[in-house]
Amino acid sequence: MNMTSTAAPAIHASAENGAAIRRLIGAVVAAGAAGLLGLAAWMEPAENGLGTHTQLNMPPCAWILAADIPCPTCGMTTAFAHAADGDLPAAFMAQPMGAVLAVVAAILLVVGAYTALTGSRVATLFQRLWGRRAAWALVVGVGGAWLYKIATYKDFLG
Repeated sequence: MNMTSTAAPAIHASAENGAAIRRLIGAVVAAGAAGLLGLAAWMEPAENGLGTHTQLNMPPCAWILAADIPCPTCGMTTAFAHAADGDLPAAFMAQPMGAVLAVVAAILLVVGAYTALTGSRVATLFQRLWGRRAAWALVVGVGGAWLYKIATYKDFLG
């Protein structure tokens, strides 16, 4: 009995299933990123660099109310709103990590849409980027952006 003739259809079916799953995941990622960026584009960025989230009927930052310092995510909605409007410098000034995450969301939109349309494996390249160093870079980035936000809120930077 020839094993290659019976194994080939099974391998082909498995590859088709893999492509279908990649397409579905790509579509979900693209839809999520598009929704996030679309919502951000709809909002009007707060002039003082924080508080844009209140347009979503969310309460003001509890950290500011309780301790008069911004929380680690203060300014991220404002940064996303600026970035979605195409104003990356203003996004970075509002919240540096928020600006970076908005750019990541735009990249996810493009890669997700491409994967959904083609079934490409390009998204797997991003999996290789994630690891211990990337996690630490994220932690340092969030911490640094938070310190920056505190400094701007308290007007330490002039």
